[in-house]
Amino acid sequence: MPTLLPISVCMISGADSARIGRALQSVQGWVAETIVVVNDDVTDGTDKIASQHGAKVFRESWKEHIAQKNSAADKATQPWILGLDSDEEISDKLKDSIHRFFLAAKDGGPVALRMARCSLFLGHWVRHGDWYPDWQMRLWRKGKARWGGTDPHDRLIVEGRIGRLNGDILHYSNPSISSYVSKINYFSDLYLDSRIKKGSRWSPTEAGFRAFWRFMRAYFIRLGFLDGYAGFYIAASTFYSTLVRHTRLLEHNLSKKPIPPKP
Repeated sequence: MPTLLPISVCMISGADSARIGRALQSVQGWVAETIVVVNDDVTDGTDKIASQHGAKVFRESWKEHIAQKNSAADKATQPWILGLDSDEEISDKLKDSIHRFFLAAKDGGPVALRMARCSLFLGHWVRHGDWYPDWQMRLWRKGKARWGGTDPHDRLIVEGRIGRLNGDILHYSNPSISSYVSKINYFSDLYLDSRIKKGSRWSPTEAGFRAFWRFMRAYFIRLGFLDGYAGFYIAASTFYSTLVRHTRLLEHNLSKKPIPPKP
């Protein structure tokens, strides 16, 4: 039997029975422990699939991304933690890179490691634009990092040196255009809340410039055009979603004013 690496894979999940098995299969047989925290309202069998793959399953109420991820990490018993989402997979190249890291590990080395994430979209693995390399900090020494940031945009806050691994996390996000588009409203709601709390003022110049810049950066500067139509769609939808987010503040401000006279 191969030696298991001293890693606890920590994952949170909602109802994701269609994808979680692939994620867990990609770490099965070479990590010492797998922990999955499943939302307590999940009824599609996600928890059962996780158990079938040898995971320790916990049912907890949803506490937002950051608190839920920290809850999963707090349950780890191994000296290293690997954060993985239920719609992701560790590629063979990344798996080999992780093994090499542990073979060469020594005192004073990195306490956390970042890796690239490659997303599947419209039947194409996106390798350019805003979506790649999409660096993710996912492997860290227990006690040396903790999830922080602002929900739902969590980020790992690290105390110590950071390294880099070769190979990609494979990301099977957005199973349909509908699910992708539905996220625009979700994130625009969160953005609007943050702008209101900060007392931000709406600016048509800012709204237009930011949307235009996001398209130019994704499609031309970061070579999104090399991903064909998928690259164009991502850049164009980023333009639109940016415009939506910034226009929500205008809509909010106008809702407080009387309706203008009829034409």
